[in-house]
Amino acid sequence: MKFRATYAGAAAAALSLGLGLTACGGSSGSGGSSKEAVCKLPDKGPTVKVGVKFDQPGLGLKDGDKYTGFDVDIARCVAGELGYSKVDFVQSPSPQREKMLQAGTVKMIVATYSITDKRLKEVGFAGPYFVAGQSLLVSKDSKIDSVKGLAGKKVCSVTGSTSVDNLKKEQPNLVPQKYDTYSACAEALASGSIDAMTTDDTILAGYANQSQYKDKFKLVGGTFSEENYGIGLKKGAADCQKVADAIKKTVDNGNWQKALDNNLGSDYKYNSESNPPKTPTCQA
Repeated sequence: MKFRATYAGAAAAALSLGLGLTACGGSSGSGGSSKEAVCKLPDKGPTVKVGVKFDQPGLGLKDGDKYTGFDVDIARCVAGELGYSKVDFVQSPSPQREKMLQAGTVKMIVATYSITDKRLKEVGFAGPYFVAGQSLLVSKDSKIDSVKGLAGKKVCSVTGSTSVDNLKKEQPNLVPQKYDTYSACAEALASGSIDAMTTDDTILAGYANQSQYKDKFKLVGGTFSEENYGIGLKKGAADCQKVADAIKKTVDNGNWQKALDNNLGSDYKYNSESNPPKTPTCQA
């Protein structure tokens, strides 16, 4: 995770791209959703396998045969722009993502997959399609409004995450709490067992937008890191630029904003200096 003190500068001017790809509509597409899908897939075309998370509310969540989340909607929109008529969603655990792309198990991965120099040695990326950042989630009536306010407070993240360690650089007096899952952190926050939880603001917003936590949590402190979410592809993928162009089209036609509002809530205060990304590129 790349730490920073302030937001990134304003994004560059939008690229002018004439793609001529299949447009997205507003009705439900293949892959299933418990709500109306943002983008409709073409009636005819090939099937594509896309890796997503199955356990991240608001981003990638599998419930029976239904798939929902911002990443799921972005995947469906991009697939539609590329002419695919069906999306087969495949679970892509973080440690397995590079291997899945290298083996051709999936064509693309859309799963809060940050573009890093290390990963670019093994796989390609199109994007970013979202710029996230580490943030804090607290109870609605909490007086905590920044990292500095965490002195003596119990702060949760998952075992193996460096999120709490990052915060300790700014507030060494916080009290780390490690749970196996973010869901466990959210439950502890709701019960008052902890004072805050921390990870990417998108993941936190996803929990805050869940029905059982609606109006119980709030995001505070803004973002204080930078995570460029990209669409993972096999190294050297010939259609990498087409995927980047499809992301751009999804932003320009308004479906990016619809996907964000539908899954993370219209009151989610994302970093508007970096979002929506204006110049998604191909790094094959």
